[in-house]
Amino acid sequence: MDMALVPSVATADVSLGLSEKGNAGPSLKPRKKSMTSLYLKFFETSPDGKSRRCKFCKQSYSITTATGNLGRHLSHRHPGYDRIGDAGQQVQQAVVTYKKPQPQAKPSTDLDHLNWLLLKWLTGTSVPPTFEDEVLLNSFRFLNPSVRIWPKEKVQAVTLEVFKSMREDVKASLQNVNSKVSVALDFWTSYEQIFYMSVKCQWIDDHWSLHKVLLDVCHIPYPCTGSDILTAITKVLTMFNIDRKILCCTNDNSPQAVQACHALKEELDAHSLPFFYIPCAARTLNLIIEDGLRTPKPILSKIREFVLEVNSCPDIAEDFKQLMALYQEGSWKFPLDSSTSWSGDYAMLDIVRKAPNAMDNTIKKHEETFSSRNLLLSTTEKSVVNILLSYLEPFHKITTNISTSKVPTVGLVLFFMDHVFELISSCRDSCRQEWLKSVADDMAKRARSFCTQAYNFFTFMAAILDPRIKKELIPENLNSEKNLEEARSYFTRYYPSNQFPIMANGFGTQDTTDEENVVSFAEEIARKRRRASMSTAADELSQFLSEPPLPIATDILDWWKVNSTRYPRLSVMARDYLAVQGTSVEPDQLFTSKGDDVHKKQFCLPYSSMQSFMCINSWVQSGYKFKFRMTEINFEKLVESSAASIDGVKS
Repeated sequence: MDMALVPSVATADVSLGLSEKGNAGPSLKPRKKSMTSLYLKFFETSPDGKSRRCKFCKQSYSITTATGNLGRHLSHRHPGYDRIGDAGQQVQQAVVTYKKPQPQAKPSTDLDHLNWLLLKWLTGTSVPPTFEDEVLLNSFRFLNPSVRIWPKEKVQAVTLEVFKSMREDVKASLQNVNSKVSVALDFWTSYEQIFYMSVKCQWIDDHWSLHKVLLDVCHIPYPCTGSDILTAITKVLTMFNIDRKILCCTNDNSPQAVQACHALKEELDAHSLPFFYIPCAARTLNLIIEDGLRTPKPILSKIREFVLEVNSCPDIAEDFKQLMALYQEGSWKFPLDSSTSWSGDYAMLDIVRKAPNAMDNTIKKHEETFSSRNLLLSTTEKSVVNILLSYLEPFHKITTNISTSKVPTVGLVLFFMDHVFELISSCRDSCRQEWLKSVADDMAKRARSFCTQAYNFFTFMAAILDPRIKKELIPENLNSEKNLEEARSYFTRYYPSNQFPIMANGFGTQDTTDEENVVSFAEEIARKRRRASMSTAADELSQFLSEPPLPIATDILDWWKVNSTRYPRLSVMARDYLAVQGTSVEPDQLFTSKGDDVHKKQFCLPYSSMQSFMCINSWVQSGYKFKFRMTEINFEKLVESSAASIDGVKS
């Protein structure tokens, strides 16, 4: 294989002894050693005359490889090569004649060598990979023999400096927040059996833009009590100076997290600071769906094996496509979703419902591959899949809507969860299959537990301040006059009119020019008439609730940004409560394969890297600059600089 690293150019043809015409060339004065002959001395030509091989390392090069590249190989790989062997051997003097350069194809770097090196690294690397991997280092050296990789100690030291620098930027951004913030807790255990907690923060700024940022990843000591979690939460809140700004904590529904949140509420109540905590709706919904999938789990295992085989074998995939076309069973996006998330489970069950003939005949055609695994589904198994999918299809639509929602507010999440509870209740009342009715009973238990923890006047306020939900679309068990009266009292107590320059009726003095006064006065007249046409409202909250809800597709942040002048007090409260997170994890990371990468990192990262790697990656995704000792590292410029230097060498 051609191992040239730099494409060669047409060079002078150098011959020894006689000229091309056979005449003796002119006599030349003794000259220095011919570098060409010196390089070739350390290479041997293959019998077929198509390649040269280094005598030291047996590295092969094309016969057309420029001698300069051979010299670079000797210099980088075999320093002191010219002193090896008989140093006293004289190089035969040469008579050199130059031929006119002949056009020839430029040999390109054989990148297959690099691919083989990377494949060896990939099959044998640790998870996660490290800089200390010798095979990876050899891959870099193939491209540039002078590559030097930082040792492990330096990698850790630099990473820690980057983590500290970026954390300071996160702290600075939170100092400018003048509203309440909401936090969410997530927990996991790594391969080292170490328990971790992440703390994410969310708020809405003065321009009605939503911000989400990971604050920290904390190690929680075994056996992980509520007190341990509370200590970690308090430390993070204090570090970022938001211990008096926190309004809500969304937890993962675990008893220890609930205990910690309850203790935090007692501390904040003692300082007359409002605070509440709610369970993660997404995790509850995922557990409800897992209850529904318990019965067909063996069937699902068979389907997953089939899908994995289809994805890994092009011939089987092609046959499956052709059979789907033959039986008119639709078309599917390849590779098929085989993830263990809810979206993957649903997609695989859907194959059985929509493409049963193509699946069966693909298995039969490739009997040598599938026969030992008994993947053909019986009529009864297919019937179970069809019945279950008919029941779970609305659940799939709900999770898709929550996952794609720009702002999954508490109100929107409770609206969807209420529909889930209705589906469960309907199944229990009308289902004829006992196994499915039993599944619905288990689902109902989780639903009742969620309602007990999530329904209170705080979540009532968060829900009604969503202009798409208001009182009309919140769950019936939450929609009470008692909650409404408590919400009015809370609004009056924590958002008094004397804190705002604009009066509660929307009128107020403005420091404007004469020209602006004309417009302002006209707007006041129009506003007054609009209010007169409405039912009389005692305050902003009553007026807001008297208007009909907006379509679900409405961008609520844009709506509040435009209407904040109509509701100057209520908009401040809305900014606080609409930032409350209805889920403790991103819904698409829980319901789709998007979360696979996150879960792999959470499991595979060692203790020495977990906090810094997880935080740095999240901060970069949130828009913070990658910094080392407060200096930005511009990776685009690094790449451009490297490309420019390579172009300079080629030219």
